Amino acid sequence: MDTQALERRLQKLEDAEAIRTLKARYLFACDRKDTVAMRGCFVDGKLHIDYGVVGTFDNADTLVQLFKDVGCHPHMVEMHHGANPQIEVLDATRARGTWSLHYFLVNTQAKSLTQLAGYYEDEYRKEGGGWKISSTRFIATSTLALDYTDGALKALFAGSPPPLAG
Repeated sequence: MDTQALERRLQKLEDAEAIRTLKARYLFACDRKDTVAMRGCFVDGKLHIDYGVVGTFDNADTLVQLFKDVGCHPHMVEMHHGANPQIEVLDATRARGTWSLHYFLVNTQAKSLTQLAGYYEDEYRKEGGGWKISSTRFIATSTLALDYTDGALKALFAGSPPPLAG
């Protein structure tokens, strides 16, 4: 048995698991409104983040600031559920992955509910011994927005793609 080939295969498995843990940490940080942990999931410096109607960013700090301004409030109750990871480790320092996302938001101030589904297309880079997100794009596939101000649910939007933010 070729021990070097076995070591390479094992390293790819360990890298793929580290990337799964990274994405789980990112989604959990978003739900917990932990902007420090969220920021720590991205590479430093220039990168590409395309979150559709939320915006496009060339650095993680700008995304984190928007999240602080818009999402980090007690009335914004969120759940990010990532699933179906398809991770490809390209070499010792580069990988890519695709993830499904089911997102749910209860905005207790606006009395609205939003359910969003879609998928991430990510690229990862290993820096300083750890994996970080170096590029991410979210593609929404369905959206359901409901209003409950009058005590009954009223559909505001249902379909795909999501409406542009106004």
